[in-house]
Formats: sequence, C-alpha cells, structure tokens
Amino acid sequence: MPKVLTQQQIDQYHDVGYISPIDVMSEGKAANYLQKLESAEREHPNEINAQNRNNGHLSFSFLDELVHHPIIVGAVEDLIGVNISLWGSVLFIKDPQTKGFVSWHQDATYMGLKPHDFVTPWLALTDSNRENGCMSMIPGSHKNHIRSHQDTFDEDNILTRGQQVENVDDSTAVDLVLRAGQMSLHHAEIIHGSQPNHSNRRRVGYAMQGFMPPHVRQEMGKNYWLDIQGDNSRNDSISLSRPSVDLDFTGVENRRLVNENWADILYHGASQKRKY
Repeated sequence: MPKVLTQQQIDQYHDVGYISPIDVMSEGKAANYLQKLESAEREHPNEINAQNRNNGHLSFSFLDELVHHPIIVGAVEDLIGVNISLWGSVLFIKDPQTKGFVSWHQDATYMGLKPHDFVTPWLALTDSNRENGCMSMIPGSHKNHIRSHQDTFDEDNILTRGQQVENVDDSTAVDLVLRAGQMSLHHAEIIHGSQPNHSNRRRVGYAMQGFMPPHVRQEMGKNYWLDIQGDNSRNDSISLSRPSVDLDFTGVENRRLVNENWADILYHGASQKRKY
C-alpha cells in the first residue's frame, strides 16, 4: 500500500511523467524554510549564491531536513521502492523582474547515470505560478527517451550549458502551479522548462535531483551518494554524511568534492564551463 501517493497519482507518474501538486507542508512552514535560506544568503554569501547553488544539503542543516522530509521521501518510496539515495540538489531562484529562464531539456541528459530510473521532487518555498516562471512539462515525453540537446550557453539560461531540446511542441505543455509548501515529482527523462519571473516577488524552488534506487549507477565521474534510507550499496561508491551543524568542516568539504565532480560530469565534452 502506498505511503503518501494514491494509486491514481502513481499511475499518472508512469503515464505522463510527473505528479503535481502534492502537499508537503503548510505555507507558514515553507515561509520558515525560506527565511532560513535568505538568512544563509545574507550571512554566508559565498556559500549560497547564483554561482554556488548546488548541493547545499551537504552543508546546511535546514536543506538536509528537506531532503529527509518524511512526505517527500515517502512519495519517492511509492515510486522507486524503499532503498533510496540522493545524487544531489539544486536551488532554483528567480529574482523579481529578471530574464532567467530554463530551456526545454531532460535532466538525465548529462548526469552520467544509468539507467534513468530516478525521480526529482521540486519543492516550492514560494508560490510558483505562470507569472513568476513555474515549471512546465511536456506530458508523456519521458517515453521517448533522451532526445538530442543543443548547448547554447545563453546568458539568461539558468541551466549549466544552456542546453535545450529543439523542435518541442509547446502547445502540449502543462504548467505546474504550486503554492508554497507544495511539490511536484518528475521523471528523469521528461522534457520540461520554465519562463522568466515577470512578477515583483522572488520565485524559489528546491530541486532534489534526484532520488535513486540502488541499481542506478554513476558511469561517469566519481560515485558519490547520500544514503537516505534502506540498503544502497554500490560498487566503488563514496558515501556522504549529513551535516551535524551548518557549515561543519566535513559538510563543506563533501560539498566541495561533489560540486567539483558535478562540474566534470555535467560539462563533459562541452566547449566551455560556467561558474556553476
């Protein structure tokens, strides 16, 4: 019997490649996490900023709490089973009236992971809607596997390479409107993207990208994983630890190593590298 999701939601995930919305916490609780994030941005600007937005769960306790949140983990368990580990996380922040966007892409394209049996929760810490650039999905596109991507390195494209799938029929796109405290779940191969924030408020989302069953392997780069629950033994795996306090030595070092590994993986074969 599922722990969090309904059977209808599970069927929807396999059919169209995503589920949305899912209630995780109250708007007030989400506001508390947003406050912690914005305090960390002010107090530790070198640790969380537009060029350092990856894998904050390894060095900040409040982000570690989110990747272990029982509703998030329970929903993931309903989709991939009890043995769960986490590859990484990304803060997607769009400030008011900015041009940043996310082109049509598939997460699994450059991650060096096989097979693509993993899921990404995207948690809204603010409302996420059409005006401020919510995510949009192309339903069922995960069934066609990985399509060819073009690296653009567009200045306003938030993605590492500015990678994009060409010739996407966006007339089929579905906007995933979330209130603060809700999340969506999406498949590693679904085509998705988002538009700029035209509103006067920040749009803040936290992508846990992604949760994996143990048969998913890192085939490029080093094999770093954070065990979440169950048995996640892998050949040549390097197990990461949870931060005991914010910015403890081990957590900061783990994050540095993982981010360096990500850069090697995500920019493999690219003509240039960005700072994130």
